[in-house]
Amino acid sequence: MEELLRVEDVSKQFSGHKALDEVSLTIPKGSIYGLLGPNGAGKTTLIRIINHITAPDSGKVFLDGHELTADDVYSIGYLPEERGLYKKMRVGEQAVFFARLKGLSKVEATKRLQQWFGHFGISDWWGKKVEELSKGMAQKVQFITTVLHRPRLLIFDEPFSGFDPINANLLKEEILRLRDEGATVIFSTHNMASVEEICDHITLINKAHNILSGSVADIRQQYGSNRYKVAFSGDAAALSEVLEGKASIQSAAEENPQENAVIFRLNDDVAAREILPLINEKVDIRSFSEYSPSMNEIFIQAVNSNNLQAVPTQTEESL
Repeated sequence: MEELLRVEDVSKQFSGHKALDEVSLTIPKGSIYGLLGPNGAGKTTLIRIINHITAPDSGKVFLDGHELTADDVYSIGYLPEERGLYKKMRVGEQAVFFARLKGLSKVEATKRLQQWFGHFGISDWWGKKVEELSKGMAQKVQFITTVLHRPRLLIFDEPFSGFDPINANLLKEEILRLRDEGATVIFSTHNMASVEEICDHITLINKAHNILSGSVADIRQQYGSNRYKVAFSGDAAALSEVLEGKASIQSAAEENPQENAVIFRLNDDVAAREILPLINEKVDIRSFSEYSPSMNEIFIQAVNSNNLQAVPTQTEESL
């Protein structure tokens, strides 16, 4: 797949804190790319480097085959997590002002803005002051000014924060439409449900490192390999005995008073066809199926595993 953005071995340090440590990733054209990670992982620093707000200490960023320059910012639309509008300005006036900063003429900016305001149902707010807007209304205005100049690359940092479900769904539909019309989207969020709904690929950053990258489908398959869910009625302890030494139980939940469910990962040397008859001897199987983990489960598992690997040994601590 043809790439739009490539990050090569980017590192950044602030006052002794390593925000990014040789992070690399490739973002395909026409995709929605999830940039994930816990608070403080380095996501926002990477976004600011892509936007030329700050510079890397080392490494490079390439846009459409050439090294990123300050002029490329005109082909990027960025909606930061920290929202900011001038409260005393009128809504339409401020939207036109932001559009002209991105190179649009006043006439063209006004034309496009009026179309977008009508589409979002906020035309009546054109002449009102920003301070009169609700948080959701203000976010709609900022979303519009982010996409108005039809940039090749869109970067949204927690775009659904503060939105009710109806307006969050409206924004999701718009992001998908922009992707379908050729835009490439970087989507930074903590909402794993949104990742599953709209992202094609992801990178997970933790403690300044890229610890997981790939398509959402491939990653779910990777983490779901050899995982199964069995719903049953009967003695859960007996089922545990059957699985001991052959599988590791991931979770167990009561589906209803008469039926339990267990999710487990089979050992590599055990096949499902071998374990199924053994389970059937001990409990009454209601269903047996492969289990595909959610992105939320994968996020937690990958971060926890990486944190455990990062814990220094006693020897390392003494150096």
